[in-house]
Amino acid sequence: MSPRTSPPFRADHVGSLLRPASLHAARADRAAGKITADELRVVEDEAVRAAVALQQEVGLRSVTDGEFRRATWHMDFVYQIGGIEKVPGTMRSTFHNEKGDITFTPDAIGVSRRLSMDKTIFGQDFAFLQAAAGGLLSRGGAPLVPKLTIPAPSMVHYRSGIRAVVREDVYPDVEQFWTDLGAAYNDEVLRLAAQGCRYLQLDDTSLAYVNDPAQRAYLAERGEDGDHLHLRYISLTNAALAGRPAGLAVTTHLCRGNFQSSWVASGGYDFVAEALFNQLDVNGFFLEFDDERSGGFEPLRFVPPGKQVVLGLVTTKRPRLESRDDLKRRIDEAAKYVPLDQLCLSGQCGFASTEQGNALTADEQKAKLELIVSVADEVWGS
Repeated sequence: MSPRTSPPFRADHVGSLLRPASLHAARADRAAGKITADELRVVEDEAVRAAVALQQEVGLRSVTDGEFRRATWHMDFVYQIGGIEKVPGTMRSTFHNEKGDITFTPDAIGVSRRLSMDKTIFGQDFAFLQAAAGGLLSRGGAPLVPKLTIPAPSMVHYRSGIRAVVREDVYPDVEQFWTDLGAAYNDEVLRLAAQGCRYLQLDDTSLAYVNDPAQRAYLAERGEDGDHLHLRYISLTNAALAGRPAGLAVTTHLCRGNFQSSWVASGGYDFVAEALFNQLDVNGFFLEFDDERSGGFEPLRFVPPGKQVVLGLVTTKRPRLESRDDLKRRIDEAAKYVPLDQLCLSGQCGFASTEQGNALTADEQKAKLELIVSVADEVWGS
């Protein structure tokens, strides 16, 4: 078995990293008006360089900026789509953990005009990452590959639904909304490819959430077709990726919520598996498999040849370090349903989907990343 030379890699990671204390302090100072946006960016630049060095040190091939310039993994992107504005939220969001629930009401989305991509969102940020990683080599001597993570287009819709987001005078025909959303995303994807992006990841909680019967019931209550919405989302993402160049590898990451070591949904991938793996036009799938909430590996039997599955076996929600033998055993179990050569290893999600981060220390985060790399080296060769 040999290492992979194109994304996703045998040892990979979802993307977000714990923010350093210096960055937390600078963001607080910026919010209080004590420093300028340019002064904040200087601190962010330093933190991103350190994050790239960390990822290189632990032996990863793909490197991200840790999502250090964002407050959340998704809304910092969504609010920059032309025609979308931030509006006061009315729906409570509930995340679960072993100690109880975290409940809050986040800001929501409003569509004030037809959607468009007026600029390359995160284009400047990704250019900095490209420069920071430029010329650096992995432990094996291969160039580091900068990866950009953005929310999947379904995230514009899932939480609120069409008419809670889209004014009828803007989109009397909702099909035009879906068409414009796919086209705006496609513009973004092609712009990023032209900028030299070789590795793009679409983060998509919706395609994991709908495996949970409680989530499908929630969708039905608000008038959505919960039994078929995943097919709409697959078609939407394919429109977003249409015509991308062959040199751009695209993956999608599915999880059931990740906020301060808490989650939203439960359930295996059985409900979406056949359509997801066979119809979604991506190169690989980052899948959450760190505990019983994620179900078993049986849905992987639908994965066709030529697509990679990145097994999220190492949890990013808790500090305890997984057993190497247990990880290798679980990889062997997954290989009963999809060939070992189509498998890779990663954390189950990012370490900080929001700026607050999960309940780990920086040293514990590093140990998790090192474990992923070393186990992947043992299984597939370094």
